[in-house]
Amino acid sequence: MPDAVVRFGDDELNLPAHVGTQGDYAIDISALRGALGIVTLDRGFANTAEGRSSVSFIDGEEGVLLYRGYPIEQLAEQARFLEVAYLLQYGELPTKSELEQYEESITRHTLLREDMKHLFEAFPHSAHPMQILASATSALATYYPDALNPLDPEAVDISCRRLVAKAPTMVAWSYKYRTHQPYVYPANDLGYSENFLRMMFAVPAEDYVVDPVVATTLNLLLVLHADHGQNCSSSAVRLVGSGHANIFSSVAAGIHALSGPLHGGANQEVLEMLEWIVAEGLDLDTVVRKAKDRNDPFRLMGFGHRVYKNFDPRARILKKAAADVLHALGVDDPLLDLAMRLEEVALSDDYFVERKLYPNVDFYSGIIYRAMGFPIDMFTVLFAMGRLPGWISQFRELLADPETRIFRPRQLYIGSPVRDFVAMDER
Repeated sequence: MPDAVVRFGDDELNLPAHVGTQGDYAIDISALRGALGIVTLDRGFANTAEGRSSVSFIDGEEGVLLYRGYPIEQLAEQARFLEVAYLLQYGELPTKSELEQYEESITRHTLLREDMKHLFEAFPHSAHPMQILASATSALATYYPDALNPLDPEAVDISCRRLVAKAPTMVAWSYKYRTHQPYVYPANDLGYSENFLRMMFAVPAEDYVVDPVVATTLNLLLVLHADHGQNCSSSAVRLVGSGHANIFSSVAAGIHALSGPLHGGANQEVLEMLEWIVAEGLDLDTVVRKAKDRNDPFRLMGFGHRVYKNFDPRARILKKAAADVLHALGVDDPLLDLAMRLEEVALSDDYFVERKLYPNVDFYSGIIYRAMGFPIDMFTVLFAMGRLPGWISQFRELLADPETRIFRPRQLYIGSPVRDFVAMDER
């Protein structure tokens, strides 16, 4: 492949080109500032690849998502979540014995230290679960000081397993605290999704039987959210990890990044929007007209994506899953009907079609979470549970790359030039 050439004034620089197994070509600009004294300006890093990755691949134009080369459609239909977690971390699908050993190691680490209850109880009952999860994840580092070295593969591996194992317990215990209910301990005879659902919804006064439809659907949601390239939260994990912070601190940064309404918080925003439409008694023509009005602050949440310029493949899967799970659970949710009609109206409107504003994964996930009994403010924390293997895989890949450097973006300074300090009585 020919190099790229940059000419700046009288100077010229050849920049080597690279090609991945799929997707874009990349021009290596590492020598640009040293040779020509210039930097690139790329708002939001939309055209910048910080490094190489083999974890996941997205083709936004064609609506393709691959985990380690496997299409998301196949994994969503056939794989268990811990199977996908293993695939993302270790690069290959596990054999039967490898998966059994991995699942057993996860089950063995699900229990939290008893005194972590005091951490949950230090928060107000109104605290958002994303803030509690980020704090609890960061606090785990204090319990396992012997496994914090990010350059020790064995330490990283056991810390990763602890994170995957303890995340459902941390989420469930934060919910129990916020709802003034007794904590429910993990049950080692249950699968990952089943164990989480029991810790969330069981109470001492009666037996709790996990609904297989709910467990299967939760597994599907976790698989669909497991990784998505260099998004905001994954980039945050990699950025913090590039400074050789431990994996607990790095993942906590990812949780904070995911909490924003432009990222993981969008699924909560979608449901709140649908509820608002119903409460206001708005017809869909009015909703669409408001969404197209630049002077109206209303935004149609759940449509469009930073990367996808086609239908989000995860949204295609969840569209069918939403109808199936509500039917199986006997839930007659007017919000699902509203969402379906809103999608139909929006996608028949030239404004949305021309701008390629298709429904994304957030459009349907919140409706499914609600049908399963989760409160709205927990939607994003469920997203975080699913994304955890991706964050871990991104962290491990970064630290294993001998070319990794601490992230240090440049800036184009537009502030005041050099000036002298002015004494107080002369200002």
